[in-house]
Amino acid sequence: MLQDKDRIFTNLYGDDGVDLAAARARGDWDGTAGFIQKGREWLVEQVKASGLRGRGGAGFPTGLKWSFMPKQANGPVYLVVNADESEPGTCKDREIMRHEPQKLIEGCLIAGAAMGCTAGYIYIRGEYVREAEALERALAEAYADGLLGKNAAGSGFDYELYLHRGAGAYICGEETGLIESLEGKKGQPRLKPPFPAMVGLYGRPSTVNNVETIAVVPTILRRGAEWFAAIGPERNSGTKLFCVSGHVNNPCNVEEAMGIPLRELIDKHCGGVRGGWDNLLAVIPGGSSVPMIPKSVCDDIKLDFDSLKNAGTGLGTAAVIVMDKSTDIVKAIARLSKFYMHESCGQCTPCREGTGWLWRMMTRMAEGRARPEEIDLLWDVTKEIEGHTICALGDAAAWPVQGLIRHFRPEIERRIEAYTASQRLAAE
Repeated sequence: MLQDKDRIFTNLYGDDGVDLAAARARGDWDGTAGFIQKGREWLVEQVKASGLRGRGGAGFPTGLKWSFMPKQANGPVYLVVNADESEPGTCKDREIMRHEPQKLIEGCLIAGAAMGCTAGYIYIRGEYVREAEALERALAEAYADGLLGKNAAGSGFDYELYLHRGAGAYICGEETGLIESLEGKKGQPRLKPPFPAMVGLYGRPSTVNNVETIAVVPTILRRGAEWFAAIGPERNSGTKLFCVSGHVNNPCNVEEAMGIPLRELIDKHCGGVRGGWDNLLAVIPGGSSVPMIPKSVCDDIKLDFDSLKNAGTGLGTAAVIVMDKSTDIVKAIARLSKFYMHESCGQCTPCREGTGWLWRMMTRMAEGRARPEEIDLLWDVTKEIEGHTICALGDAAAWPVQGLIRHFRPEIERRIEAYTASQRLAAE
């Protein structure tokens, strides 16, 4: 359980002002120049020591990612902030951009200094119209106050920061697809290597980080890496924004400690599962692209990268989607299959063709119009997609279906039996 004094996002719900003066009153932009003047190595080492892992889904160590950037670069170097946030169930970054935009902007400056960047780009989801407007106002205030541009925040470091609006494609949440879109091309992921740290935006060294990852950095530096590392389990440090939706009494966004038990999160912050804990059927713990877990796993599971990985799922974006026993679980996963089919960029054959196969097979499974042996065929199709595509969208399409088969195979079989019996009866 996270204590109030350890919360980073103290204006998550917009109860206080969002302007620069209100942000300063909450502690933002305090001592920023001093941090930057300590140099690149100090900044990177502090982030490494904090144990901060990427909050966008993959959970890669942030300080390690920053250290991949070249120490000497003849020409521009870029930071790109991924504010695309298109994962179904996820709505944490939008609250930061709405209510705590100065934390993100300050984080961009510090991260830029840590990697020797000349400029930064915030790539925001096209549907986030009001959030983009809030960021534009915050950027204007920061420039007017000398916090960006020449001698940013009085640090002696020159840094420009731009906001770029996307056009609403889920695939642009993948870092290289985002870079392609930012360059004005079709949003299709690139083959790696080369990785963005060597050849990124406009062919220059670049690092792509999630909004939440960047926004927590200034507070980590102010309070100390040891403070952040002491919150949560080992290798899963710090606080985390959780988005809880679905069949709970009070859906919400909340900042909690990494490793909080799932049941505690739902009972404490969401008023419990609708109809009581025993009415729980399953939970998708990290946004729609991670496998679901049934109630038997939910009873004791903790919400951190390693605990969920050991349970055959993942923390992802920490978008907790709760489903009670009224849920048509097979139809729900069929709907997700339709989403991934629609959002595939079509570049890789296993994803372009396979996501369509998954959706068509799942639609039949939801109605029971299938044969029992086709469940194994469906599993095999997911395995032909998983790990065989340039980016992780193929995996994201396969994993929800795998989670369904792993935990709810008897429900699929029951539907097939019921449909077969009804057809036999109609024929007679």
